[in-house]
Amino acid sequence: MPALRFRAGAVAFVMLTAALLTACSGSPQAEPQQTRAAPAPTAPESEPTPTPTAEPASTGDPTCETLIGPSVVADFESLGWTSQAEPFYIGSLEVVDGLQCVWADFDGPAGDHGQMFGWAQVSSEEAEPAQAELISQGWIREQAPEGVYVTESPDTRIATDDDGYGMTYLFGDGWVKLADTKQGLLLIEWPKP
Repeated sequence: MPALRFRAGAVAFVMLTAALLTACSGSPQAEPQQTRAAPAPTAPESEPTPTPTAEPASTGDPTCETLIGPSVVADFESLGWTSQAEPFYIGSLEVVDGLQCVWADFDGPAGDHGQMFGWAQVSSEEAEPAQAELISQGWIREQAPEGVYVTESPDTRIATDDDGYGMTYLFGDGWVKLADTKQGLLLIEWPKP
């Protein structure tokens, strides 16, 4: 008898399945729902490209804290360093409105730890004889796309950067920068945009 019950259950299952399939297939098809087509994606409006402009002049005069970037100032201050402003010289020429800054621990023991940065406006009438004076003293002149580098002689260098450059001036159009190494010139952020 158990086989008969299994067959009866199987038959009932098949009949139920057939009835459901017939009911589903016999029902009228639902009308497809109309959907609105999504609008075609459009390219985002392009932003106007800024037109390059000449570097605006900074307002005010540079200070030891504004001549270099704020993160560099913060690093120096974290070491306990302070700055001293000094007159700006190119050889024997004092550039009256220039600024030279020495950053060091002036309260600590004497040593050779410190950094020097300078900037001044200088005309070509001032720059050419000043460069000639430095070159006559053994300094080396190098022309580059960013300006003219004049760096101290290898015989007199005290501190050097990774490329072997000591104290270096960079002469640009109407200005000059100074650092105790050529790589140090990269830290000067004057004039500010």
